Formats: sequence, structure tokens, C-alpha cells
Amino acid sequence: MTWLEQTMVGFDTETTGVSTANDRIVTAAVITRTGSGPDASVTTRTWLINPGIPIPPGATAVHGISDAMVQKDGQAPADALEEIATVLAGALSSGFPVVAFNAQFDISILEAELARTGLPSLASRLATDDIRPVVDPLVLDRHLDRWRKGKRKLVNMCETYGVEVVAEDLHAADADVLATLDVTQAMASKYPAMASVALNDLHDQQVEAHRKWATEFSAWLTSKGKVDDLPSPQWPLGVALANHGD
Repeated sequence: MTWLEQTMVGFDTETTGVSTANDRIVTAAVITRTGSGPDASVTTRTWLINPGIPIPPGATAVHGISDAMVQKDGQAPADALEEIATVLAGALSSGFPVVAFNAQFDISILEAELARTGLPSLASRLATDDIRPVVDPLVLDRHLDRWRKGKRKLVNMCETYGVEVVAEDLHAADADVLATLDVTQAMASKYPAMASVALNDLHDQQVEAHRKWATEFSAWLTSKGKVDDLPSPQWPLGVALANHGD
């Protein structure tokens, strides 16, 4: 039995913006799935969080979460973040992979939020102080199908790998997690070697694959005079957060 047939823990956040250091989580989902298809066992947990700052209209337009919603029903950040970190740390400590699309963003913003609220980091909750094993279909797709043209957003990946989704449902954290889990399964059907690689080895391969992509993409951006917001070569935790932790 391969890791794809066992328990996977999907994770996604929706936020006030795209800065892992300064923005806030407004909703998150963790879906634990064992097996695939109609016989899969699925457990879903979702959180609505009052970030304590205004949610920009542009962010609301993406994920549908408004100030009124979080003020009425949102949890306090510290309470929700502690629950999220506890669930993820439990999964990783058990050897279950955390599966996230563009995992660097979600893990980095979670660590920043934990630091901001004075809670122990996800890394510190693990015996190795190393957030692993993580599986990121975006990193794997960039590596396995490097020269494919076109966008690689989650909705594009669903189309590429034949995963049926309702595009309007995406950008809800739980819908994104389910799509990410399905894309990961579909990728493994196309690239069977994914299933045969041990999770820790696959994690290390993604570290190197992301480092190579980020280095090459940064060089290309720099050659075009675009030196702001270069991608961090560190994965799954971005180097900026590792440096200053806020």
C-alpha cells in the first residue's frame, strides 16, 4: 500500500492578502482523507477567524469572507490558530503528509500568525523541528512538467489533470483542499513514480525542485528589472519568515 492510499491531510487558508509576514488568515480548512473514491473516509474541519484588521475588498471578492461575517461568527485568532497547529502537528508527527497547493504560502503565513499571537510554531511542535512530510502538487507539477505553457493556478491544474470542479467553488478553503487532494491523486496516475517514493524522500525532492525553480525564476525576473517580491528558495517555509519570524 502506497502513501497515496493511506491518510493524507489537506490544508488551505484564505487570507486578507498575499504577504505571509503581514496579512492575516480569515478562514482555513483541514481535510483528513484516507483512501480515494466513494469508499474514502473523510473528516473536515473549517475555521472562520476574525483577523482583527479590515479585510480588503479585493480579498473579499476572491474568497467571499467579509468584515461583517468575521465580526459576527469569527473565532479569536489565538484560539483558531492553536487548533489548526495542533491538528497539523498531530498529522505530521504521525507521518501523515500535509498536502497543500502552494504550501509555502499557507505554512509560512500560519507560522507568522502563530508567532504574532505568541503561540508555539508548528515546527517547534514537531520532534525534528522540521515541517515534514509536505506534498505540494504545484511544486511537483513545475518539476514534472517543466515546459508546459500556461497558468498553473489550482483551477488550471484541475483542468490539466482531469479533475472535475466548479470553478466558482474554488477559493473557499475546503473546496480548494478537496481539489488539491484530487489533483495529487490524478498526478500520481500520470506519474506513477510519485507513489513509489517514500514520503521523506519525496519531501526532500520537492525542497530541491522548489529551490531550483525559485532560483531560475528569480534570475529571469531580475534580468527584466523586476527585483521586488522575488520568490524565496526555501520550502516549505519561506526564508523571510525563517529570518525574522513575524
